Amino acid sequence: MNHPIFAPASETPAVPILFVNATSFEQTIANIDDGEQAFVRATGFEPKPGRHLIMPAADGKLAGVLFGIEAADDALFDPFRPGQLANVLPPGTYRFANAPRDPRLAALAFALGAYQFGRYRKTEPRNVRLVVPDGVDSEDLNRIAQGVTLTRDLINTPSNDMGPDELEAAARALAEQHGAGFDVTRGNALAQEFPLIEAVGKGSPRAPRLIDITWGKDSDPKITLVGKGVCFDTGGLDIKNDTGMLNMKKDMGGAATALGLAHMIMARKLKVRLRVLIPAVENSISGASFRPRDIYKSRKGITVEIGNTDAEGRLVLADALALADEESPALVADFATLTGAARVALGPELPALFTDDDALATELASAGAAESDPLWRLPLWRPYEPMLDSKIADTNNVSTGGQGGAITAALFLRKFIAAKSWLHLDLFAWNASAKPGRPEGAECQTARALYAMLAKRYGK
Repeated sequence: MNHPIFAPASETPAVPILFVNATSFEQTIANIDDGEQAFVRATGFEPKPGRHLIMPAADGKLAGVLFGIEAADDALFDPFRPGQLANVLPPGTYRFANAPRDPRLAALAFALGAYQFGRYRKTEPRNVRLVVPDGVDSEDLNRIAQGVTLTRDLINTPSNDMGPDELEAAARALAEQHGAGFDVTRGNALAQEFPLIEAVGKGSPRAPRLIDITWGKDSDPKITLVGKGVCFDTGGLDIKNDTGMLNMKKDMGGAATALGLAHMIMARKLKVRLRVLIPAVENSISGASFRPRDIYKSRKGITVEIGNTDAEGRLVLADALALADEESPALVADFATLTGAARVALGPELPALFTDDDALATELASAGAAESDPLWRLPLWRPYEPMLDSKIADTNNVSTGGQGGAITAALFLRKFIAAKSWLHLDLFAWNASAKPGRPEGAECQTARALYAMLAKRYGK
């Protein structure tokens, strides 16, 4: 199914969009109709990034659109700048008359900028369409836009409608769409096989579970995605304050990201054997909630002392990563809205990347830069491991002191997986304010970068 904003080249007429900046402005408008040029001069239009001007034709129709972007060599050049257009143009079909620096990303940004979450209130349809630029793979744009939309929709849905049951249903629907295998572990089997997942979720009446999707041929390279599926996080008995709890519907953003990426991979039919593992829980408060100083034996056999019940994400990921590691995949990637420390270090737009594999880190960082889906590597600094020591268990789930929290969380996870080619992505999954191609609310971070890397490795 095509993204509704993309139009075939045969759909005519398409209104031209001309990209301009301070350097190219005069040359660009010198090539348009004299009347249109006079109109541009009369308006005093300045080609600053994000500004647009709709030019009328003599018959009253649209002659074209001028849109300001940064110069290609500008340090602040934003390839997603054209994402603003979907929200400011009148209904119609448009085309890029002159190519921005990256036409593919510009077209993708146009589609992602048109995103609306209309489940709970009526939204006015955008009614704008874009002819995919020549030479751009429209099918791949569709796959990516659909994956991002899936991720955003899941995260934006409030927790009363997105608990473990609903997250399981969304995962099942995706598996059925692509003919993938689907399995769920819950109840007594969960308590026996995945005790950390069960411990985190047992305080909620909405039962915890592990969701397991498999797709592809067993003979192909095994790629496993693990997504933190904490559908709401109160903090548990170490309860969050009201501000800290307000946006915790997005604490399943890692699971949503894994599902969005899985859609891209399966729709592209990459030559991989894909597995998606989602520990789906609600960290709630009741007489059954796990407590500070409780000790649990993990799936891997490591005993964990609970230093803080609000560090629950790493617990559910630990059991899932242990399962992932048991079949020695070529690559394991986990996605999690894990630590505030990562946001303090890198801010909301730059997810933290942890891995021991230098070549993998370089490859993924390069893909992220090319896709305008950035991330930044932080160290798995082994000298910090003693900060996780427990006097009565193999490890604590939190470190002593308040420093290096993103690193010590990653080091905790590292205890449960032996694979060198392991990526831990600590992301925010949210836009606090709108930016081009990135509306306020849920965001799909790092999935496009990892998809580009995998497509390069395993594409037909």
